[in-house]
Amino acid sequence: MSSDTGRGGQEYYAHSSSSASRTDWHKLSEHLAETGRRAAEFLEVVDGCADLGKAAGLLHDIGKYSKEFQDRLQGDLRQVDHSTAGAQIAARHYGEVFGKSLAFCIAGHHAGLADGVKTGEGGNASLEDRLMKEIPKLSSVWRDEVEPMLPDLKTPPNITFRDQYARGFSIAFFIRMTFSALVDADYLDTENWVVHSEGGSVIRGQHPSLDELSRRLDAYLAQLRKTAKPSEVNQLRQDVLTSVLGRAKEDPGLFKLTVPTGGGKTLTSLAFALAHATHNGLSGIIYVIPFTSIVDQTAKIFREALNGGRGKDVDFVIEHHSAFDEDAINSREAKAKLSLAMENWDAPIIVTTAVQFFESLFANRPSRCRKLHNIANSVVILDEAQTLPLKLLAPCVSALDELARNWRTSVVLCTATQPALDKLGGTPRGSSYGLDGLRELAPRPESLFRKLKRTRIKYRGKLNDIQVAEQLLKKSQALCI
Repeated sequence: MSSDTGRGGQEYYAHSSSSASRTDWHKLSEHLAETGRRAAEFLEVVDGCADLGKAAGLLHDIGKYSKEFQDRLQGDLRQVDHSTAGAQIAARHYGEVFGKSLAFCIAGHHAGLADGVKTGEGGNASLEDRLMKEIPKLSSVWRDEVEPMLPDLKTPPNITFRDQYARGFSIAFFIRMTFSALVDADYLDTENWVVHSEGGSVIRGQHPSLDELSRRLDAYLAQLRKTAKPSEVNQLRQDVLTSVLGRAKEDPGLFKLTVPTGGGKTLTSLAFALAHATHNGLSGIIYVIPFTSIVDQTAKIFREALNGGRGKDVDFVIEHHSAFDEDAINSREAKAKLSLAMENWDAPIIVTTAVQFFESLFANRPSRCRKLHNIANSVVILDEAQTLPLKLLAPCVSALDELARNWRTSVVLCTATQPALDKLGGTPRGSSYGLDGLRELAPRPESLFRKLKRTRIKYRGKLNDIQVAEQLLKKSQALCI
């Protein structure tokens, strides 16, 4: 790859409008700087990662410093590869470790993360191919406008490995997080320019703080206690809530909340998450549910508990699943904010499915990965954690461990039937996996199960269909499986 000497002080642009004067065109140097700033901010959660985000943002569209791309902005319809140049510069400038990690992200910020080497026919070109590809010449203007802003990247990110075999998994996870930060920063800055160039204003964000939501939930729970009839079950629920909230100031990490059905674990887990996040400076709550059938129900409970009498549209509780009904939201502004927040999970509370959550963590497409950096520095609650699919247990548990180990995420396994995820073995490649050091939040789970036991199981022997029907007819209500 070579550079020309510029074109007489020409201005270079990232995006164009219909204006012939170009006065409102998006200046390339400004887009690169702002994308770098945003990506760095997204990755500040891990020491040593912010500068990688800055470098990725500064280099991702360097290929637009070419005659071919600027001609395209003026109407030339020929396709121009503007992603590969930044990947090649990153690999050359930052070396094998930092450079290659950045190259994956930059080369894939439109097409998606590629394989490192060619593995077969079809799919994206491999990174190896991209780093050897002939691309349009760059103007030397980029060296004046961008190169002085590039960080040194001498300090490695503060990433620890579970063991020697998990090193590759941790690095791949780190690359995905950097990719997410870059893609989201790029989208957001481009969106900001487009909206303002059209005379509009960006409607993202403007949500209440987690501290405010925690206070609203406390008030809601206090009102429930005031109106509830005194009973042993209600007292047990209150005892559980009080005990769990007493643990909210603990450091982020791995937790489990083992509470029997009827023990109030849904609102208790939310109360813990809000208090825990507020105390530790975490940025959001992600509630992961195995079945779409109860996502709506859970989101409705959260909206009711957190709306503080502020109307029906609570746009800071985001449902993200295939069956979400936008028509249930009344105002146009709330629908717009919900739709935007679903793109990158930039909202205080996300209610989603396990499929959406885990598939995103292992995706390679920009649209699916864009939200990943917002999982970091949050509280992830896995409702009915025992439903994690056995054949996918190793990657799912490894991802949870990685989030807690390196990305300042608290994970709460919330269920009445805790899976033994802290006692797992090794993978065929030799790496162990599991959630070491899970802290139980519930007070004396065994005692809770005894006190909340509401059924007795009796063996009735073998019955045919007619005998079962006769037994059911004797009862006013029955469940037959």
